[in-house]
Amino acid sequence: MDAVLYVCHGSRVKEGADQAVAFIERCKKNLDVPIQEVCFLELAYPTIEQGFEACIEQGATRIAIVPLLLLTAAHAKHDIPEEIHKVYERYPQVEVLYGEPFGVDERIVDILVERINETNVDKHEDSMVLLVGRGSSDPAVKKDFNEIAQLLKGKGAFKEVSTCYLAAAAPNLKEGLHLAKQTSYKQVFVLPYLLFTGILMNEIKEELEQLSTDDQQFILANYLGYHDGLAHILSHQVKTLLSSRGNQYDVYRYA
Repeated sequence: MDAVLYVCHGSRVKEGADQAVAFIERCKKNLDVPIQEVCFLELAYPTIEQGFEACIEQGATRIAIVPLLLLTAAHAKHDIPEEIHKVYERYPQVEVLYGEPFGVDERIVDILVERINETNVDKHEDSMVLLVGRGSSDPAVKKDFNEIAQLLKGKGAFKEVSTCYLAAAAPNLKEGLHLAKQTSYKQVFVLPYLLFTGILMNEIKEELEQLSTDDQQFILANYLGYHDGLAHILSHQVKTLLSSRGNQYDVYRYA
């Protein structure tokens, strides 16, 4: 019997975990899979082990494990596989499939354009975007994030889309805002590339306070969030994963 185990990141802010669960509940309705469970990598319950065992207890013989992450960084390459491996060793008879984070996807870039339009600010012809990512020390993440920025530049018809990060990569948020402040652009749309709100979103709000002047306007767009478009993308990913017969889980996949 098939099962889907959605792995969310987790958050110190309860609202973040609640948003993730609500999003998964919407996704479940798009899938005809008898067993669908939610778990968290850290900071919330149930854990990956608990989620996996919940699937087993309901009779799962094949489990598609789907990371609810934007980009393929350490969590997707190492942390989640390590947790899977711990519990997988106890149930070798169960077939396990491991999915991919959202990655670079033009449909997600369309959502970013929508978030900017939702600010209801008339876009000046002389405007730029500062795309704020979570950050990772993995160079592949930075490469993917820069690719997303270039796609946004084209789709949103902005003269410039710069990037910065909240942690583990440069430039950081303060540096990114400082660099934007030094430009001649009349408008700077600050766009958080985050799935959920919480302390990271609060940090951005604090940094943006009192940056706007008569000559330069800083506008904070809503974070990416759990958009309906993401639900459709995730559902398609799950269906594709479940159709990959014989694609046995490999803990050394990203080694």
